[in-house]
Amino acid sequence: MMNSKLFTPASIGPLTLRNRTIRSAAFESMCPGNAPSRQLKDYHCSVAAGGVGMTTIAYAAVTQSGLSFDRQLWMRPEIIPGLREITDAVHKEGAAVSIQLGHCGNMSHKSICGVTPIGASSGFNLYSPTFVRGLRKEELPQMAKAYGQSVNWAREAGFDAVEIHAGHGYLISQFLSPYTNHRKDEFGGSLENRMRFMDMVMEEVMRAAGNDMAVLVKTNMRDGFKGGMEIDEAVQVAKRLVQDGAHALVLSGGFVSKAPMYVMRGAMPIKSMTHYMNCWWLKYGVRMVGTSYDPDHVYDPPNPECDAKISSLLSQLYSLESSARSAVSSAISAAKDEYHSLPAEERTFANKVSIAYKHLSSVESTYDSAVSSVVSEMRRVLREYNQPETVADQAWSYYQSAKSSMISSLGG
Repeated sequence: MMNSKLFTPASIGPLTLRNRTIRSAAFESMCPGNAPSRQLKDYHCSVAAGGVGMTTIAYAAVTQSGLSFDRQLWMRPEIIPGLREITDAVHKEGAAVSIQLGHCGNMSHKSICGVTPIGASSGFNLYSPTFVRGLRKEELPQMAKAYGQSVNWAREAGFDAVEIHAGHGYLISQFLSPYTNHRKDEFGGSLENRMRFMDMVMEEVMRAAGNDMAVLVKTNMRDGFKGGMEIDEAVQVAKRLVQDGAHALVLSGGFVSKAPMYVMRGAMPIKSMTHYMNCWWLKYGVRMVGTSYDPDHVYDPPNPECDAKISSLLSQLYSLESSARSAVSSAISAAKDEYHSLPAEERTFANKVSIAYKHLSSVESTYDSAVSSVVSEMRRVLREYNQPETVADQAWSYYQSAKSSMISSLGG
């Protein structure tokens, strides 16, 4: 096995790897405060110690507006020392190390990225859900420069390579895809126009990378749905990336906001994927429709009208979850205030339980009714389109499970 060509050295541009294995960029969620952590360092060191040729730290946003998750890297000067610790440790294990750089575009929310999410075009992203502001033409050069600046910081942090994320429906991909690019200027319309922003980014990236950093680009072979970018256009994009100077292409596919499971191939480990999800409505959503995006699984054609209505109801459940948590916090504060207002001799355990129950049971009743109403509407929609009602059962089940977990966390 070790005599295989797989374990012989290979070059990517100016970089030579000890073998041809690369830990691909897959989001680790190990960056509290959008900064590197000991957990992130230990993980990539263990990968390097296992003998990989290069490991890739995944998805570092080139600006704060490019963040899509709260435990995701955001490139800026103050995190360089922490990144340097990781690259030094990986190099001691004999492996090279790369960092994936990107901007999520409309795949975010103001609560995460601090601003109204931006994209190739204005609109509404049901994935978040949120309104999206289309980037103005005069903003594009500065956004492209942010990619180049992030490459400079990556160099300072000791990385051997960078991987530019231009797939999966993130910002560059949103410009490339006719599904998300509805611009009327020279950055929209024909494929040549839709590639202009990518060209601007690559010009800044290659200038910053110089002659001693490898540049990889992740790009879609197909968006994974009708109306998206198809293979014929993807081939033209790949050729342009080579012309722009990319040393290697990471071929992928899928759109996180439209065809998320197309990103992967083969049977989807839905149960394992959702086991670690903290958000009950997201668990429900993935288990409900996750397999419907599996390109290797045969299903009846989805009904767009039904999908749209169910997605809208999912958004309502998302809002209810957020407001429920706030309501519980307010109820706890009110219960504490009422308890502490009692005369000292009446501050008994029995009274504490009684007061807490009074306030929290009111919240429970309110949200039982609200969630029940949404689930009932889901059942009505599913019946209207002659769809199984299993998803409605799961929605209510997840709500009950989340409620039980919250009660347990409050001591019963």
